[in-house]
Amino acid sequence: MKPFNIEDVNRLSVALAQQEEPIVIVPHVNPDGDAIGSVLGLAAILRNAGKNVVVISPNHFPDFLKWMKDSADVVVYVNAREKAVKILAKASMLICLDFNHLSRTGEMKDLIENWKGQSVLIDHHPYPQGFTDLQFSHPDYSSTAELVFHLVKAMGFEQSICKEAADCLFCGIMTDTGSFNYNVSDPQTFKTVSELLSFGVNPEEIHGRVFDNYSIDRMKLMGHCLSECMEVFPEYHAAVMYLSKETQKRFNYQKGDSEGFVNMPLSIQGIHFSAFFTENDDQIKASFRSKGEFAVNEFATAHFNGGGHRNAAGGEVFSSLESTVERFRKLLPEYKKELIRTQQE
Repeated sequence: MKPFNIEDVNRLSVALAQQEEPIVIVPHVNPDGDAIGSVLGLAAILRNAGKNVVVISPNHFPDFLKWMKDSADVVVYVNAREKAVKILAKASMLICLDFNHLSRTGEMKDLIENWKGQSVLIDHHPYPQGFTDLQFSHPDYSSTAELVFHLVKAMGFEQSICKEAADCLFCGIMTDTGSFNYNVSDPQTFKTVSELLSFGVNPEEIHGRVFDNYSIDRMKLMGHCLSECMEVFPEYHAAVMYLSKETQKRFNYQKGDSEGFVNMPLSIQGIHFSAFFTENDDQIKASFRSKGEFAVNEFATAHFNGGGHRNAAGGEVFSSLESTVERFRKLLPEYKKELIRTQQE
């Protein structure tokens, strides 16, 4: 993995040492396991080091992530706008985690864009926008959680890592690698996990909290999506699933209920490209996964206003669900040769 710029590490260490006012940490909108694990893990470590830290999330995060340390103290911007604005007004540093473009901050975009204090980016997605004073952008890491762990160590904060913080960071790595199914080609990731285990992390317990904690409605929703909302295209080694607002209402959908659905078609023999589209009030959220060399981040960037990693990416479109799915269908022939070549490899 690419080493840190030691000058930037020293600058961040000095800046953190000087902070007396609150340090605000912000994840991306619709935060997932890596986003929440990263912000809560880093927040716990900095608090152990004597810092005043507040986490502000642009919107809600799934219930199955609310077991993590101090998750109940997260300020949810869409619920507490005035409180969040006041906190930011008093803050001395803003740390942006697990996103590298302002479009990923939802309703907090203007606040972050107009921030006048010290700002830091810590992220593992490619092509950063460059809107912070300091930037730790390392796409070669499996997850932002893994990146946070090594950056904390590089700054000399290892003594401030507690079991609860390690739990959060492990959860981030576990979820962003699909339980270690992708983004794990570098042996360093498993060395990182091994180090986290030395803090007392229990992998089976965390896996159970995240993946064995679903509602009956969620299980019924999954069955419905697999039987009624999935299309498979064997000739392109691809599949698509979709989730309408009507279906969400029918199955009492809660944020996070569709987590992991995009991966399910990849379990079908011969399928190595999967798409999942979710209908929201103002846009369609797109998620893409692949196996092998097919670059879903390039696909997402070219057609769905998105980006991400080679095997895991996302995007959004402002159209109807029906037209979005149809757009996906029509794009597949353009990638047929590439998809067949990937299958052969």
